Amino acid sequence: MKTLPLILASILFSFSLHAAVETGAMAPDFTLTDTNGTEHSLSDFKGKYVVLEWTNHGCPFVKKHYKEGHMQALQEKMTEKGVVWLVINSGAPGKQGHVTPEEGNKQIADMGIEATAMLLDTDGTVGRAYDARVTPHMYVIAPNGELIYQGAIDSIRSTKVEDVEKATNYVKAAYKAHKKGEPVENPTTKPYGCGVKY
Repeated sequence: MKTLPLILASILFSFSLHAAVETGAMAPDFTLTDTNGTEHSLSDFKGKYVVLEWTNHGCPFVKKHYKEGHMQALQEKMTEKGVVWLVINSGAPGKQGHVTPEEGNKQIADMGIEATAMLLDTDGTVGRAYDARVTPHMYVIAPNGELIYQGAIDSIRSTKVEDVEKATNYVKAAYKAHKKGEPVENPTTKPYGCGVKY
């Protein structure tokens, strides 16, 4: 049986593994391979805005944003402005939501995903580095590498598609404000969705 100090130490250790990146700090660099076998490093995109979207397309909260094309439209609109949009899947092999490169490419084609790339984080290293807890969990990184937003995609915590247009989209708002040189009104929000299946 574990003694109390050992139990407390293991709890503290688990928290340290999932330490959040503070908004306003530099976003941790990483390198992941996409569904086509191409490596992408965050540092490759210095000088550009980058959106990170943690996803699991079996999650009803993710489906809310993809079902009628809202997420795809936002991806398209922002990437047309030069934003790099990286969809990240941290689902572990054997867990719900995990995808192979072939399955990821099928999702991209079937759902009309307009992101720059879908990256596979099968061992969860990058997800844990960013403390990505749910899908969708969103991050916006400024051209200088600063994390300017993290949290929920929008202000209405539901699985209802009809709520998307009524909600404030925090990703879009953060990008627009920072681009204008204005402070981001909600730089950190509580994310909502399905737990990432590490």
